[in-house]
Amino acid sequence: MSSSEICKHIKYVYKLAVDNFLAMMTISMAAATVVVAGRLGSNEIVGRLRALTPAHLFLFGFLLVSAFTMYLISRPRKVYLIDYACFHGTHHYRIPIATFVEHTRQMPTFNEKSIRFMSRLLESSGLGDETCAPAPTHYIPAHEYCTLEAAREEAELVVFSAMDELFSKTNVSLDTIDILVVNCSCFNPTPSFTDMIVNKYKLRGDIRSVHLSGMGCSAGLISVELARNLLRVSPQGARALVVSTETLSPHLYAGNERPMLLPYCLFRMGGAAVLLSTSAANARFRLTSTVRTTTAADDKSYRSIYQEEDGKGNKGAGLSMDLIVVAGRTLKSNITAIAPIVLPISEQLFFAMSFVAQKLSSGRVRLYVPNFLTAFEHFCIHAGGSAVIDEVQRSLGLSDKHVEPSRMTLHRFGNISSSSVWYELAYIEAKGRMHEGDRIWMIGFGSGFKCNSAVWECIVPAPNSNGPWAGCIHRYPVQIKSPKARPRQQVVETPAESSSRPDECEAV
Repeated sequence: MSSSEICKHIKYVYKLAVDNFLAMMTISMAAATVVVAGRLGSNEIVGRLRALTPAHLFLFGFLLVSAFTMYLISRPRKVYLIDYACFHGTHHYRIPIATFVEHTRQMPTFNEKSIRFMSRLLESSGLGDETCAPAPTHYIPAHEYCTLEAAREEAELVVFSAMDELFSKTNVSLDTIDILVVNCSCFNPTPSFTDMIVNKYKLRGDIRSVHLSGMGCSAGLISVELARNLLRVSPQGARALVVSTETLSPHLYAGNERPMLLPYCLFRMGGAAVLLSTSAANARFRLTSTVRTTTAADDKSYRSIYQEEDGKGNKGAGLSMDLIVVAGRTLKSNITAIAPIVLPISEQLFFAMSFVAQKLSSGRVRLYVPNFLTAFEHFCIHAGGSAVIDEVQRSLGLSDKHVEPSRMTLHRFGNISSSSVWYELAYIEAKGRMHEGDRIWMIGFGSGFKCNSAVWECIVPAPNSNGPWAGCIHRYPVQIKSPKARPRQQVVETPAESSSRPDECEAV
């Protein structure tokens, strides 16, 4: 037997012993109790039980019932996902890359350098030719058609389509919805998104509604956490509707600053509707934990995604060169927070021992990276762009199979902001890879900079439903063209030069 096989067996025995320590102790104590009872004999045991007075029995029973009651009262209510649905546009909204580039050539606001930059960016972006864009982008010049009315029409199309499909799947009575949480970062109409939904579906007048804005692409998981907190203080069996989307029409950039052209090229139309409840009836997933991390106190993180006006007054969201570094650092903080919650004890001990060894050796010992495959079967990483997916894959040590849902979602739908994790979950189910008891880790990134996590456990997989992947799941996964590696040159740049670099960041 080779040394590697011996180490593998030792590690297996270690994990088995540590992860099942409590069970082993319980079994040992139970066995010891049986042995002691056997040595005492039945007569002695009966005599000792008779020696107990009614007061002793009452006190013991009272303490037992009180402890159990306090446990039930203090334990937070479990929150379940009844079902979810995603918007999938028709061919009328499809915008192939060649069409997108040709449109930019006809736009009077873009110069030739910007057109070449966007062409190169889209070639290596990981986007396919079936992504959907709102109606104004199909006109020339697009920004003249980005009216308030067009934004409302886009929002209603995406949101109402996803909600109609959700209600069709769940057959839920609209009068039983107690909470409504909507997240859309950049479009904040009056009346609000929640009012638009209440008016359309004639929801109850006492519904608790919240619209989250300005929270970026991670807002979908923030909405889930907010809905969970509201459900826990509501009557048992309450239901919460969560809607995640981003309206693009009023925010199409019309300038030539490259940091602001990145979102213009990568963002596409999408949205999701999710029904949560504290009742397990007809539930498909159970929400086990959520973790939120923000690094907005750091100036580089705060300005990594920043909405502003360029020198000519064109409004847009710019992405800094520090974005990938910021995303990696924020992900590391989120991992540190979620690891003690989800990892088995054996992995936590490995990490703790390597941390101590690294401190004692002044950094000479490499810090152990926990194996998150021991805690999760599936990963839904925000499909913001190929560079972000690459960074998460590298940080967590994941295989191409684990990040396949994210890459395929980016290819088929583009960067659909906060709703992307639901398209990825739908991909896993459409592929038939979800099974009862599987654990899913959703990871969202957003401006600020934020990294948010939600952990789910599957109760019932989808019953033969492809959702947004209907009609195309048989073609996936597809081979995605990798960008050619270019050597990095160590040069000193002025702020003006750095703002015009063609390769500041591959994706959001």
